[in-house]
Amino acid sequence: MSNQEGINAVEQNIINRRTITSFKKDSISPEEIIELLNVAKWAPNHKLTEPWKFQLYVGEGKEKFIQAYIHSQPKVDGEISERVKKKAQYFRDIPVHLVVIMPEDPRQRRWDEDYGAVSSLIQNFQLAAWQRGIGMIWRTNDWIYDPTFREEIGVTPGEKIVATLMIAILNMYLLLGNVPIFESFLKL
Repeated sequence: MSNQEGINAVEQNIINRRTITSFKKDSISPEEIIELLNVAKWAPNHKLTEPWKFQLYVGEGKEKFIQAYIHSQPKVDGEISERVKKKAQYFRDIPVHLVVIMPEDPRQRRWDEDYGAVSSLIQNFQLAAWQRGIGMIWRTNDWIYDPTFREEIGVTPGEKIVATLMIAILNMYLLLGNVPIFESFLKL
């Protein structure tokens, strides 16, 4: 066995999970996202504080997230740039957007512990979703720090956006390294 095969399902899932750029536009129910978050919340967190909260954008609700992105971007001659319009359309094509937020504790040690816990939760979420044939992109783009974006989605001072997760059902055919692999676990 090579060191890239993994000896059990957990190891295989860790090795095989990838950030997705090719996805299906099929919807994913909010209930399924909540189920996955209820699995992911078993991430280690100091003193069991569960230092996370979520904003879920699906269906028509995605437009609030997308408009906040558009409003946070600089205009070109007073107009929305083609780059921003193209990115906004790309965001519309992604079925689910999940914003992951943590409180920014002024105590450095607590802040570090909280950030580690939230990052662990996100990894748990990614692995649990991957097992169900759902993939995602974990984004930390510059616009998550923009005051306009933050205000429009309701992130308050003292809160940090740790990630915007863009979530979709995987295409059945993935390239892992140079070897094409057919993922037979995906059932529609």
